[in-house]
Order: sequence, then C-alpha cells, then structure tokens
Amino acid sequence: MRIETDLIGKREIESEAYYGLQSVRAYENFNITGRRAHPEFIRALAAVKKACAITNCQVGDMDEKIKDAIVQACDEILSGKLHDAFITDCIQGGAGTSFNMNANEVIANRAIEILGGEKGDYSIVHPNDHVNMSQSTNDVIPTAGKITAIKLLQNVIFQLSRLVGALRKKEKEFDHILKMGRTQMQDAVPIRLGQEFGAYRAVMERDLNRIGHIYDELMHVNMGGTAIGTAINADESYVNSIVPNLSVVTGLDLRQAKNLVDSTQNLDCFVVASSTLKTCAVSLSKMSNDLRMMSSGPRTGFAEINLPPKQNGSSIMPGKVNPVIPEVVSQVAFSIIGNDMTITMAAEAGQLELNAFEPVIFYKLFESITTLAGGIQTFVDNCVVDITANEDHCKHLVDNSVGIITAICPRVGYAVAADIAKTAIRNGTSVRAELVSRNILSEEEINKLLDPYAMT
Repeated sequence: MRIETDLIGKREIESEAYYGLQSVRAYENFNITGRRAHPEFIRALAAVKKACAITNCQVGDMDEKIKDAIVQACDEILSGKLHDAFITDCIQGGAGTSFNMNANEVIANRAIEILGGEKGDYSIVHPNDHVNMSQSTNDVIPTAGKITAIKLLQNVIFQLSRLVGALRKKEKEFDHILKMGRTQMQDAVPIRLGQEFGAYRAVMERDLNRIGHIYDELMHVNMGGTAIGTAINADESYVNSIVPNLSVVTGLDLRQAKNLVDSTQNLDCFVVASSTLKTCAVSLSKMSNDLRMMSSGPRTGFAEINLPPKQNGSSIMPGKVNPVIPEVVSQVAFSIIGNDMTITMAAEAGQLELNAFEPVIFYKLFESITTLAGGIQTFVDNCVVDITANEDHCKHLVDNSVGIITAICPRVGYAVAADIAKTAIRNGTSVRAELVSRNILSEEEINKLLDPYAMT
C-alpha cells in the first residue's frame, strides 16, 4: 500500500494502482449505476490530455521529459491500455471532476513509472500541476464528451446510410406492386408498395442530413476556457494553440468556440444532438409499426409483405414467428426517447457559469447513440434486406376494395359515389359490379377510371 493525501485527509491506496486518492473517493461516493466511463470517452480524455501536454510544452510551461512521459501514457490509453484503472461511475456529482481527476491520476502515475519513479510520487509528475496544467474539468469534460459523441456518431451515420440504400433497393423492387393505402386503419386509395418504401427512404435521408448537421456542430469545443470560459491560469499562446493541436491528435476538424463563456455554461448542443437522435428513432419506430402491420398474419392479418423469419415466436404455439426485429427497433426508440427527456432536464438545470450535470447527459447520450446504431444495423441486416411482397394478395385487396370509388367522384359526384360505396359494402360486391349494374358509365370509362396503377 501507499499513502496519499488530499484536502479531506490521508488514505491508503494499493501500491500498484494507477488511480489515486481522488479516484478512490469518487468510486466510494458514486456507486450508482455500476457502469464505468465509455471506452471512447476514456480515449477522448487521453487525447485531450495529450494535446494539452504538447501545447504546454510548446509555449514553454512544461519540461519536455514530462511532456514525453505524459504523451506516452496517453498513447497507451488511446491504444486501449489502462482502461481498467478508470474506476469512477458514469453518474457522479461534481460536473465530471472525478472523471477528470481519474484521468489525471492514471496518466500521472503511468508517466511517473515511465520516468523511473514509483507510483504515487507526485513530485515527479503531478496530476494537477502537470497533467491538468492550463485546464479545468469545465473545459476538459465537455470537450471529451463532444469528441466521444462525434466518434460514436460515425457508426450511426454509416448504419443509417446502409438503411437508406436498402430501402432504395426495396423502393425499386416493389415499384410495380399495387396495394391499398390506408388512412386511420381504413381503406383509402391505391398506392404502390414501392412508393411506401420510397417514403421510408425519404424520411431516413432527412434524419441522415440532420445528424450530419449536429455532427458538425459538436466540432466546436471550449478547450482553453478553463474554469468558466475566461481562460484563467492559461497562457494566451496555449489558448490559441490547444484546439489546433487537439485536432491533430484526434484527426477531427475541431474548432474553438467563438464564445468560451457561452460554450462552458450552455449545453444546448447536446440537447440538439439528443433531439436529433430521438427524431430519427421516432421515424424508425413508425416504420417498424408499419412493417409489423403489413406483415401481420400469416393467415388472418394484412399479409401484404413477409418479414424474414429469425427465431421461434412462442414457447407454447408451434410454428409461430414474431416480427422481433421491428419490435426491438421500437424498444430502441422508447429508450432513446426516455434518454432525451433526461438530457433535456439535465441541460436545463445548469446554473450561472456551469452545468454540473454533464455526467448524466453523456451517460444517456452515448447510450442513445450506441443503441441507435445497433438498432439500425440489425434492422438492415435481419429485416429490411430480405423483405418480400405477396403481390397477388395485394392485388386481390385492391380489386375488392371500395376505396377505389374515390377515382369516380369527379365523374359522378360525391353523393352518388358514396351511395355506390355503401351499397357495395352492404352487398359484398365490387365497385366495378355496382357501376356496371347502374349503367352510369360505359365499360371503357369504368376501365379507365378504375385503373389502380393510374391512381398511383
């Protein structure tokens, strides 16, 4: 064991531990979710610390040997090492100070080791004085959060692009298939199945564009603002250089926020990001509802399309297959909608120069991004690409629907058309048969007006 001291007092720490006393206190105080920081967030913290060490050395505030040791430690974390030393919970008090100090302590102790010292000998490399030089939790944590969100959104963009492509293929494949459109669950007028899938493709393209916009907005970070955006304790040259250096480290087109005070106290960009994810999730769930409806049956439902069978649907009913993939997509949407409310309330609860609730914002935002990407991936791979259509059944429903009477209205008037529809429903006859029996229109006119493809 080794002894470490902070303003609260002294404490024994395992001698081989890379984390330090402040990490241990946070571990004990915030045993909340049982989940630790997202691996991408840990890497983002290491990227920030690496860029800060490089910048502090460039402006002459840090010894090059210390900088090199910190950079090496950060590179190891970026490669996936030392992640088990990040022990603080996803939800924590203090605006993420525990996240920041956990990173500072792990990086400091590994740097000390690299320089030949013993872990805990902070006279060699200090978590605050060196690793956290020219920084505050209040610019480190939101910046790391944005970097993490950007990295995770890359998969959402990729999966959503795949979905758009899969829907476009179905749009073309099903373009010739006529079926009945429905409004308020009642027969309406004919539509092509390809047109329905084209509508799904269009809304997903809009969501893809929206996510692209928020991806760009998240590139603006408040690094250099330190505690409240006024850059206290940071050299002017450091403030001007930190974001360009961080861009190099991360490979991202990061830009320093125009107003560092604003960017430190306001978290509206995360609300917009969450809302954008929610909007996409809502559209996905609506589409999933439609697919479940159109595939219902197989004998007593709509049975217009077939979803690929993926697993047994019942432990008691043999042969039953359920639409489990669209169902899980809706569950993903429910989760994201709930997370959006949490993020909204946390962003609203900020006070004056800081919002203390970033940890829960990031916890829920990262969860939303990850589950959305996973939901879309399984939706494409296990559902959309293998959907088939029951073309003959769709045609049968169109031919026997009274909805096609709408096309007659301009020719015979609403009242007459309504009477024909009512009679056809009562007698169980077709609209065509009723028109022929009333001798209102010629057969040529009937054929032209009741051409369902022309109606679409």
